[in-house]
Amino acid sequence: MNKSDLLFQIDAVKNAKRKYRDKATEFVLEHPETFPFLINLVFDNKNRSSIKATWVLELVCHENLNLITPFMDFFISNLKKITGESAIRPIAKICNFLLNGNYYQPKNNKISILFTKEQENKLIESNFDWLIENHKVATQVYAMDNLLLLSKESKWISEELKLALQKDYLLKSAGYQARARKILKKL
Repeated sequence: MNKSDLLFQIDAVKNAKRKYRDKATEFVLEHPETFPFLINLVFDNKNRSSIKATWVLELVCHENLNLITPFMDFFISNLKKITGESAIRPIAKICNFLLNGNYYQPKNNKISILFTKEQENKLIESNFDWLIENHKVATQVYAMDNLLLLSKESKWISEELKLALQKDYLLKSAGYQARARKILKKL
């Protein structure tokens, strides 16, 4: 299988409905040699299929996070390239998978991920950006969770996260407030 086969599958994703994403996800899982094409497509902002590729990448990583580990540095180094709201949420969720140490992975598929200091700093910066900037609640919730997990390694994050959550707390939605309360209790 090659790049054109993958593009055919990605282009068949009509919208973000799960039934459309599942077929492309199964294709990548059955043909892992297409994964490098997928991850490159995700960060190719000039390609109109990049957002669809991001949706598929989220599901692929949910099923088999091992596929992304050889591309970890590429993935983290390119987080800032993602600008579309419908692409940022799945990217933030993939970061959550990575930071959770495969909490969502099947027991026989666990891997241990060690981040370099540079990768960790890029994750911190991107997640603070997603939290502070004007993004949808789902993206901000993943950013909160990710920063909480990152605060275990870098204690200064706890104080900055508290400040960020308290700053506009009353101006945010009920969903944001509920998650912020939960995170603040853990800090």
